[in-house]
Amino acid sequence: MPALPSCLLESLWDQFAALLPAHREFAASHPLGCHRRRIPDRKVFEHVVLALVHGSGYERISTPGCSDRTIRRRVKEWAEQGISEAVHALALQAYDRMIGLDLTEISVDGCITKAPCGGEHAGRSPVDRGKQGLKRSTAVDAQGVPLGLVAAGANRHDSPLLDPTLKAAMDQVGTMPERVNVNLDRGYDNNKSPTLLDELGFTGEIAGKGVPAPIQAGKRWTVERTHSWMNGYGKLRRCTEINGAVVEFYLHLAAALVTLRMLIRRAITHYRWDSRPTGRRLK
Repeated sequence: MPALPSCLLESLWDQFAALLPAHREFAASHPLGCHRRRIPDRKVFEHVVLALVHGSGYERISTPGCSDRTIRRRVKEWAEQGISEAVHALALQAYDRMIGLDLTEISVDGCITKAPCGGEHAGRSPVDRGKQGLKRSTAVDAQGVPLGLVAAGANRHDSPLLDPTLKAAMDQVGTMPERVNVNLDRGYDNNKSPTLLDELGFTGEIAGKGVPAPIQAGKRWTVERTHSWMNGYGKLRRCTEINGAVVEFYLHLAAALVTLRMLIRRAITHYRWDSRPTGRRLK
């Protein structure tokens, strides 16, 4: 059974492959020009998607035609080139062109997941007996489309991550509308968050401390739903990567898949094409 539906996998690969630099079939540095052939990027990409969806180690998903060391080297190479971040930006552009991003209401929140191997973005988790954890700060639009993502240690507070998260969303989207309202939970109820929103020209709706969360959830449920969608990918639920660039590579790759899935689901009722999915549910 494939890790992803073909409508998602092929759409992601088309944009991913267009951003990859050209490589020779053999290593140019070999004196005889007859070194071992380079493993095709498509084959490695399929293994990377398996690692993202199932969260398995590279040794478990390796095959005779693609070793675990090849997957590690290629993922590190793609992470340094910023391929997944560019793919995420292209997915946002496609969604905005076909459906339209609703940037008047933005919600930001953090999510703590496991990071048992530690790493550059890991820290002591306050919700898992001090074990190593990863915090994912995410900004979404009014419909829950992931805009900006920031990775940090689980011991980092949500409030200091608000500035880089909003700036990451602005870098991915580009021009923001004149009126933008940011919805935040009570973890951002301090003096710094309203000041930051004023500096960026945004208005804010921040939940107050001491009031039960379900009563004042408001418009923030979209970011909670997006976090649950992204936690459906095993590599994000239990991140074993140590390199910070690789962690961000998987975060943006998952965000691109979430964006593409929302685009296809909403486009079914707006457009018609020959290869569109027959069902509305995309896992």
